[in-house]
Amino acid sequence: MSEILFLDGARTRAALDPHRVLDAVATALVAIGRDEVSVPPRIAAHAPGGLLGAMPGHVPGLGLAAKLVSVFADPARPGRSSHRGIVALFDEADGRPLALMDAEPLTEIRTAATATLSARALARPDATRVAVIGTGAQARAQIALLAALNPENPVSVAGRDPRRAESAAAFHPAGRGTAGIEEAVRWADTVFCCTGAVRPVIRRAWLAPGTHISSVGGSHGPELDADTVRDATLFAEWHGAATTRPPSGAHELQDLPPERSVTLLGSVLGGEHPGRRDDTELTLFKSTGHAALDVAAAHVADAVARAEAWGTRIAM
Repeated sequence: MSEILFLDGARTRAALDPHRVLDAVATALVAIGRDEVSVPPRIAAHAPGGLLGAMPGHVPGLGLAAKLVSVFADPARPGRSSHRGIVALFDEADGRPLALMDAEPLTEIRTAATATLSARALARPDATRVAVIGTGAQARAQIALLAALNPENPVSVAGRDPRRAESAAAFHPAGRGTAGIEEAVRWADTVFCCTGAVRPVIRRAWLAPGTHISSVGGSHGPELDADTVRDATLFAEWHGAATTRPPSGAHELQDLPPERSVTLLGSVLGGEHPGRRDDTELTLFKSTGHAALDVAAAHVADAVARAEAWGTRIAM
């Protein structure tokens, strides 16, 4: 009989040490870039009110895991959806189930970590002014991660509702809400776009030369206008961001001209690609998520929880 470690939402969140998650996600991204991971195409079962998606993956040295997530319309927020799920971690050597944890905080921090790594690798060396566009759960996770890594660096937060922007900005000691998205984007060297947009919320005309954009939202439509995509050097977690249709692929990267290439972020982190070429280049990292990143975060949560004797052990 084997034992599985169960982590509820609070324990999952507490076990996701931001520095360790950042390191593990970087390892996973490099492995994706070198084609060392095993991640099959996403699948989903559809119900009348939504869907249940399954995303298994293996990253050598980090483990074997699968995320099950449901996406259903949220009656409390018309036009928006809820995402609920679990992540199961298995022993990569013998297949034993090791841990079961809440997918929501895990997805939030691994997404924020990926966006942060893209900014570290692709933003100008002198970039200090950061804007976060969005006020929902993913935007707040991004702001909280930035606060944990560099609490003194100023962060401007903007969204459709200035009051929600002020509330989200409070997650960072140097955060401030701004009156509008355009103001925040024009001020910034680095822009994190974390919205549920169905149409572009960022315009090319607002972006100064040399800006870096990390776009992690837009599951239901593009966050960025076509002119931004046209003028930017493009990066993603995996080639499928451009070669598969949404929702697995990115809305912004569909039907690119044959001469446009999308570089894998892991190839930059692993040293196979130089990344930014000069200080005036517009760089865009477009995230769609990847099961290898769930594996990385689950590995960290399991290791931290076991070291701290957190969670409930369940006999299988």
